[in-house]
Amino acid sequence: MSRRRVVLATFPAQGHINPALQFAKRLLKAGTDVTFFTSVYAWRRMAKTTSSPPGLHFVAFSDGYDDGLKPGGDGGRYMSEMKARGREALRALLLSTDAAFLVYSHLFAWAAEVARDAHVPSALLWVEPATVLCIYHFYFNGHAAAIDAGSDEIQLPGLPPLEQRDLPTFLLPETPERFKSMMREKLETLDGEEGKAKVLVNTFDALEPDALAAIDRYELIGIGPLIPSAYLGGGDPSDKSYGGDLFKKSDDEGCAAWLDAQPPSSVVYVSFGSVLKLPKAQMEEIAKALLASARPFLWVIRQQQHNEEDEAEEELSSITELRKLGKMVSWCSQLEILGHASVGCFVTHCGWNSAVESLGLGVPVVAVPQWFDQATNAKLMEDVWGSGVRVRVNEGGGVDGCELQRCIEMVIDGGEKSRAVRENASKWKALAREAMAENGSSIKNLDTFLQQVIGNLV
Repeated sequence: MSRRRVVLATFPAQGHINPALQFAKRLLKAGTDVTFFTSVYAWRRMAKTTSSPPGLHFVAFSDGYDDGLKPGGDGGRYMSEMKARGREALRALLLSTDAAFLVYSHLFAWAAEVARDAHVPSALLWVEPATVLCIYHFYFNGHAAAIDAGSDEIQLPGLPPLEQRDLPTFLLPETPERFKSMMREKLETLDGEEGKAKVLVNTFDALEPDALAAIDRYELIGIGPLIPSAYLGGGDPSDKSYGGDLFKKSDDEGCAAWLDAQPPSSVVYVSFGSVLKLPKAQMEEIAKALLASARPFLWVIRQQQHNEEDEAEEELSSITELRKLGKMVSWCSQLEILGHASVGCFVTHCGWNSAVESLGLGVPVVAVPQWFDQATNAKLMEDVWGSGVRVRVNEGGGVDGCELQRCIEMVIDGGEKSRAVRENASKWKALAREAMAENGSSIKNLDTFLQQVIGNLV
């Protein structure tokens, strides 16, 4: 039998590309060739850091924004152009190749329609927790009034009790209606599938057992955590990166040597991901918290933020004191940082990639959610999985330095709460490794999926 091919259509954002590339590696290992389909902008940046193992091929299409969407650009038009141009490019690809199956990002819902027209079966790769997909599903299927009412306790089937502050921002009252429409479109695409729509989720059975079984209409399949196997114990020691960085990394900037010099579990690692740009006032509050905690820290301040904010790091009023206590870099390998023995706490926006990485490597978190799915992720981390704490926001929606310091100390001071959080973080680390082991739940789930949808693989 010849090898079969899966087309992996991926939205050009770091939070989609990282798990998609890791998923591609799993497919290659299972004997399936992969064509990775994304935008020219993403591919140009990925090409600087991505090597192509045998069986992995890249196809890039122009979305009209080959240099990326500029700050302040028209996001609505960007998504419209992406959809129109992407549809045509994907249709041509599916009709000209031997693709047996399509897997697509949830911001590429239109890809499923193209696949149906080309008579190619498809599945969604969901790069947020199963709980978030369930919230969206129930919102558009009979629970909108309860969610919109903003009650102190929102009870949805199979999910923990929620408050309005725990909801994805797309469902908040102040969010423009077009964002809700985007999510409705994604679910309608799934509902249009014959039989149960298949959704591959970057989670694992032990982490979200109830959410994975909460929607009768879909088959939610846990195949995660989708992080490089070198960090999951017993994996390929050479598999240490996702391999598709869209942002320029610092050339280590001495991070490894600096971390080596710190005591075990002492460092506060601060990073808010690849997209978020914090206001100057919030940066100052973070600086106050780090200085007040008087603990060594590693703070990632994006280089792009420097450029747009006139060297924001240099403008911090306490820059001299900060440099005496910790280290600030423009970018780094987050997995290598989280995997270092000196790191004791991760201050994070709680994007799902960062959350999954913290769970997989057993690092407690201080969650400072901002948008999208991050509030829900923070809720799960604090109240369901017990592996972190969540900051309380002030009246302006920001976080005061004293509040951030309080949460950092709660996680890292060695007290009763700190010990409980660390024990839970260690528990989830072990369960994540178990899920991705040779006979683990996620590997079995993926094998079963492949046999069902593709059949006899080499």
